[in-house]
Amino acid sequence: MKKLSLLLFISSIASTPLLASSPKVGVVNFNQCLTLSKLGKQEQNSFEEMRKQFASLIEDTEKQIKEVVEKLQDRDYLDGVSPETEQQMKNKYAELSEDLNRQRQQYYQSLQQGQYATVQAVISGIQTAAEKIASKNQFGIVINKEACFYASETLDVTSDVIQIMDKNFDADVAAANSPSGESKR
Repeated sequence: MKKLSLLLFISSIASTPLLASSPKVGVVNFNQCLTLSKLGKQEQNSFEEMRKQFASLIEDTEKQIKEVVEKLQDRDYLDGVSPETEQQMKNKYAELSEDLNRQRQQYYQSLQQGQYATVQAVISGIQTAAEKIASKNQFGIVINKEACFYASETLDVTSDVIQIMDKNFDADVAAANSPSGESKR
């Protein structure tokens, strides 16, 4: 008897239309928010500037190493310098090599941290904008498009999210440039 009751209960639940109680859904394309929003562009530009600075520093160190190596491999040059000068050049080579390894480690660590910071800043901007869109459109959920195998274009609110992100970005820039420094969101 208990099995029959359980089967009837399960069948009644299974026959209940779930879509009637499903929340309205909005979908946001994270990559578009990253590449098209002012916040995303600023974060990417900052990341690129940091990357260029490190690359320039590494390039300069590599150039110095190359110059030292060329001198150390030039027999005519080495015949004209004292053994102390030659040893100093070898020490300089070892020091520059250590510096280069340290710079490369810092470079890769900074790249990872920079990418993480960029993604976190954009996610924060998307969350703020998505909350406004959800409230306005009575969405129960706004999800990342990459989390879906398929989403109808009618659910896509990416352009609305980018507009709000840009408005918030402009307000933050204006607040940062104002004497009081307060945001006007």
